[in-house]
Amino acid sequence: MGRSTVARPKEFDPDIALDRALELFWEKGYEATSMADLVQHLGIGRASLYATFGSKHDLYLKALDRYLLKADPNPLEFLSRPGPALPLVRALVERYAQDAVCDAKRRGCMIVNAAIERLPEDRLVARRIEMAWDGLEAALAAALHRAQAQGELASDKDPRALARFVFVFLQGLRVVAKAAPDPDRVHDAAKEALAVLG
Repeated sequence: MGRSTVARPKEFDPDIALDRALELFWEKGYEATSMADLVQHLGIGRASLYATFGSKHDLYLKALDRYLLKADPNPLEFLSRPGPALPLVRALVERYAQDAVCDAKRRGCMIVNAAIERLPEDRLVARRIEMAWDGLEAALAAALHRAQAQGELASDKDPRALARFVFVFLQGLRVVAKAAPDPDRVHDAAKEALAVLG
């Protein structure tokens, strides 16, 4: 009788490996992370890495997708909670500010990092960033429209323009905090952004 051709099981958990790849890309960036770095950090042979995830770029895209799925809190879900809407927007701004000053490793936001490093040339990364940013801006706009309808936001405010301001502020906050995480600068800027919301 011939040998059974049962497929050999993987010797590693792809979900754990993807989380470890995410950590490495987030800390070092795409260009500074080599395949040798990934092999060592994940503890997986190069052939298994390619067979499971494809190229380094394929793995990077999967890591970006994982990062977006693991966002805590997920801004879209957070901003769509029932009840008063303006406090949710304010809480999100405060959370971004707090996360920025508590980022001991100064990794920043992986999406912002990817935008700075990979755009405009990398269209697959750009597509993910555009979707994430469009989603955040739309969630902010919906929350601010709701706040206005509920009488929490002044009637002379433009919810869409205000959503764009908050969105751009949050992304800029993440860049500045990564480069020079001065808590006073971050908290003062957040305070002014909150004042604009009323």
